[in-house]
Order: sequence, then C-alpha cells, then structure tokens
Amino acid sequence: MRSRTANWFECKIRYEKTMEDGLQKKVSESYTVDALSFTEAEQRIMEEMSSYISGEFEVTDIKKAPYKEIFFDDSELADRWYKTKLQFITIDEKTEKEKRSNVNYLVQAGTLNQAVKNIDEVMGGTMIDYVIASVAETTLMDVFEYKKSEQNDKPEYEGAQ
Repeated sequence: MRSRTANWFECKIRYEKTMEDGLQKKVSESYTVDALSFTEAEQRIMEEMSSYISGEFEVTDIKKAPYKEIFFDDSELADRWYKTKLQFITIDEKTEKEKRSNVNYLVQAGTLNQAVKNIDEVMGGTMIDYVIASVAETTLMDVFEYKKSEQNDKPEYEGAQ
C-alpha cells in the first residue's frame, strides 16, 4: 500500500470499442492523471490512451479531481477505484467542541471491504483521529501517475552509485 499526493485531473474519453461479441460500440470511459495543468492533463491522457486504443478517440471532459491523495494497492486483485470521504476529528481548544473536516481520497482495491482495510492501513500509521464517512465505487478505469523521466533518475553527483 502506498499513497501519493499530486495534482489529479479526471479525464473522460470517448472512442469506438470492440466488444466481446466483436461489434463496435461508442463508449465513454473515465481516467485520472497526474498533471500540472488542464493542458498537460489532456496531453498526458492522449499519450497514455494512444498505446491502448488503436483507432481515434476524443477527450470529452477534464476536471480537477476532488482527491487530496490516492492510495495505491499493487496487488493483482485491486482492479477497482473507490472514492472515500474521511472526517478528521479535532477539538477546538477555546470552545472544547469537536470539529470535523472532510477530506476525499481515492483508494484502489478489489472490494469495498478491502478499500476500508487499505484506508485503515494507511491512516493507522498517522496520529490523526478520523471516521470513514463514505466509501463508494467509481467508474474510473485507471489512474496514471506521473513518471519521472530517465534524466531525473541520474545521481545528483557523479560519485553516487
């Protein structure tokens, strides 16, 4: 289980997909990409999808994703994405009243129960008091993280190995 904070954008693409029965059907699918701007998000999703889609496709929508962070699960069974809302609990020192702030996360898992376990695994390592307010499966097909270019993988100085 690993988590990643970044600028996430949800992108919708539309293309003709060959269905299991061999017929062509126009479909819309949603993906999330890590990008610095809407322009870069469009470029990234077109780049990523061009290796999966043989025909033409169009980007029909791009919007800022409402996730603070994404929790990735690299296990083979983790093939779904769940939007989760956590409430962080703090106590106001002046009024001594409980205050809850909502934060959205995207969690990769195979089942709803596994999504909850993944949240607890990541959040259990923090000192934050939280409540899971909601967990819902999304229609996202995949998430594309920004990959460091090979240039950035070089050591900072020549002696480092």
